[in-house]
Amino acid sequence: MAGVRDLLGRLPEVTPTRGVNRKKVLLAVAIKAGTQVDIARRTMLSQATVSTAVRELATAGLVPEAKAEGKSRGGKVTLVPVDDVGVGVHLGFNHITVVARRLDKEFDQVSATVSGEGVSRGWHRALPEVKEMIEEAIEATGRRRTDVLSLGIAVPRMINPRTAEFTPPILPPWRPGDDPAGDLGAWLGVRAVIDNDANLGALAEQTYGTRENAETVVYVKASTGVGAGIIVHNSVLRGHGGMAGEIGHLTVDPEGTVCQCGGRGCLETVIGADALIAQVRAARARGSAAGPETLEQVLRAAHEQDAVCMRVIHDAGRRLGHALAQLCNMLNPDLVVVGGQLAESRLLLEGCNESLHRFALPGAVAEGSEFALTLSELGTRAEAQGALVLGLRGQESAGNPQT
Repeated sequence: MAGVRDLLGRLPEVTPTRGVNRKKVLLAVAIKAGTQVDIARRTMLSQATVSTAVRELATAGLVPEAKAEGKSRGGKVTLVPVDDVGVGVHLGFNHITVVARRLDKEFDQVSATVSGEGVSRGWHRALPEVKEMIEEAIEATGRRRTDVLSLGIAVPRMINPRTAEFTPPILPPWRPGDDPAGDLGAWLGVRAVIDNDANLGALAEQTYGTRENAETVVYVKASTGVGAGIIVHNSVLRGHGGMAGEIGHLTVDPEGTVCQCGGRGCLETVIGADALIAQVRAARARGSAAGPETLEQVLRAAHEQDAVCMRVIHDAGRRLGHALAQLCNMLNPDLVVVGGQLAESRLLLEGCNESLHRFALPGAVAEGSEFALTLSELGTRAEAQGALVLGLRGQESAGNPQT
């Protein structure tokens, strides 16, 4: 089979710019097959540049010849069968998800492995299991570890976009010196790329969701903690130190509970997993039923029509909707997607929708407009899928003469 890695490793044959554009188009097709018009939109290259690059890729044997013909511009550009595999890893507090995909396959044809134990035990204790999960996912694609071309990593923490390191304060379970990208990248022999998991959830939803043409996308991850990823014009909005979108640390109660970030009354202290479990346990203390110990138990009980758990999740949605209303007033997004564990309950979306329409400017969230509030289409794999996209995007600069 052909190899994407071989072409990426070559220097441009005509001009540096032409070589870079060809690489960008190749990686865009690896991320998601699409028409030349789609690829031009996603890469922000001209259609003429994309057409030239597709013809060159066909000559190199990486794209079927028919896809390079001008009359096929409206047809989907795909890769021929290749050995190369892309990997995405989501290192959650209580869960780890790994996805792997041979790059000629559709985005939803991934091999996935999931662990119910996350990095709450500490990175170095989790590392051996993460390696095993990656190997298992790769083997399920029919390929080997040496076929991995790219690796992206999602973490529920702030990442400095300039240094790819944790942005202070480095919150538990992570510690100064922890380097998941360095550790896993060196083990696989590839350049690993890391980012905040909400950012990558947003990237996945814009890339693979039904509203891929949305210009401004907000993805909210509501699980152990709360964070938001923001995409504007195909680019993730990270901010100077990678702290953009940290809605979980917006102050909603100046006299409230102290948060692990050192602040007081953060949104996370009100609707994070620990807070919701505590609310249910407090209500249970007045009755005979035992309180839940995990967020999964709260969600399961709500699904089974437990009145206390249903109320707690609905109220969490209302609190989240109030925060999102402020975000909508500032950004006026086309699309707000709610993901994470809490999104498994539609009660969250119902409460969120109530407060959003109560507190946001009517024009920002008007019914019948282009605006939409929805649950994640990719579910619990969104962050890992976004990490896979990030890893492939990170290959754009690898091997370029100017980098």
